[in-house]
Amino acid sequence: MRIIQTSLITENIKEMCIEANHYLTEDMREILEQSAEKEKAPLGKQILNQLKENLQIAGKDMIPICQDTGMAVVFMEIGQEVSFDGGLLEDAVNEGVRQGYKEGFLRKSIVKDPIIRENTKDNTPAVIYYEMVSGNKVKITVAPKGFGSENMSRIFMLKPSDGIEGVKDAILTAVADAGPNACPPMVIGVGIGGTFEKCAWMAKKALTRPVNERSPIAYVKEMEEELLGKINKMGIGPGGLGGSTTAFAVNIDTYPTHIAGLPVAVNICCHVNRHSVRVI
Repeated sequence: MRIIQTSLITENIKEMCIEANHYLTEDMREILEQSAEKEKAPLGKQILNQLKENLQIAGKDMIPICQDTGMAVVFMEIGQEVSFDGGLLEDAVNEGVRQGYKEGFLRKSIVKDPIIRENTKDNTPAVIYYEMVSGNKVKITVAPKGFGSENMSRIFMLKPSDGIEGVKDAILTAVADAGPNACPPMVIGVGIGGTFEKCAWMAKKALTRPVNERSPIAYVKEMEEELLGKINKMGIGPGGLGGSTTAFAVNIDTYPTHIAGLPVAVNICCHVNRHSVRVI
């Protein structure tokens, strides 16, 4: 059994909160640069080049990429041969978020109660998901989620008879309804199957898959490519001002479901799709 001190979790999450809010992952940086080169609409190209400049300033001057530094979403994939020492894991995660948002001078956006709405003043608590996996390592993904795009996300409880075409229509409907409000170009995470909450979790986690990786399942891969093509023909474009770059990627994950159901969740993310990944 490998022993990991919870203080190590805190330190890494602190650094990851700051990192994710100032730098894009390599795949996101590459897709942004490629899209700026390919975009034909003059205004769309201008917006993409401005986004590239904004990214350079964020990294150079340590200014957040976006003023909405998000609600911290943390995925913990924990090897079953790992044991934690030094306190509760959940406390360690939230302490990392607290330190990261304080020391990184990141905007604190979390309220204690959804109705009373008093700010917690340290951006905690985070939304934390735990998975037990094989091995003796811990994979941490920190994904600060801004709510301009989060508010545009949808869940559809389809009937099995709606089939794959119904699924495609639901995804396209969600994107069309989001329009410029999700700060396009978007990354679109989709979860199909499971239950009401399982498909939403899959859609959220799908956003952290590199945008240059497609599903290993043949029909899902085809659907990802088909939908990306259709979405980029909608004309919404960068910043919602027109062009052929409405989305960078459509990432779809699936899971077994009940004979009577076909749940579909669409979690939309803005053009930065912030996340940081580390393995301890």
